[in-house]
Amino acid sequence: MATKDEIEKIGAIVAKARVAIITTVNLEGALVSRPMAVKERDFDGDLWFFTEDPSHKTDEVRANPQVNVALDAGGGWVSLAGEAEIVKDPAKIDELWDTGAEAWFTEGRDDPKVALLKVVAHTAEYWATDDPKPLVLLKYAKAAVTGGRPDIGEARTVDLDR
Repeated sequence: MATKDEIEKIGAIVAKARVAIITTVNLEGALVSRPMAVKERDFDGDLWFFTEDPSHKTDEVRANPQVNVALDAGGGWVSLAGEAEIVKDPAKIDELWDTGAEAWFTEGRDDPKVALLKVVAHTAEYWATDDPKPLVLLKYAKAAVTGGRPDIGEARTVDLDR
């Protein structure tokens, strides 16, 4: 199980990330990745995204809910593996609705195509550093000159099942 510190590190990356790359399995069995805006930044193991339903993405999730979500936030990245579901809860849509969603759904939040993609993360692989970017680059340069590996952060794989 993930420690409180690991959850906080993952949460810090999620909080800084604006866009996630979500990978689904299409109906022919091939992996498909697409960018989506992260809508809830307080990471508790779940991620939320607005999506149009019906769509290829929602068809794929209904056929195979296994997904991967990758996020990059400058000081780290996280890859979350989990299960997705399509949610049409008006209260949650209202809670997460913003100008970004408004841009995609011109009929507003009551548009029948408005849905949420909820991802329940089961595992996370992350890399995080507290070092400023110039120091990270210096460590890369030193490793290149000395033939060593740069010590630029912490990498972990953790179980998030609650």
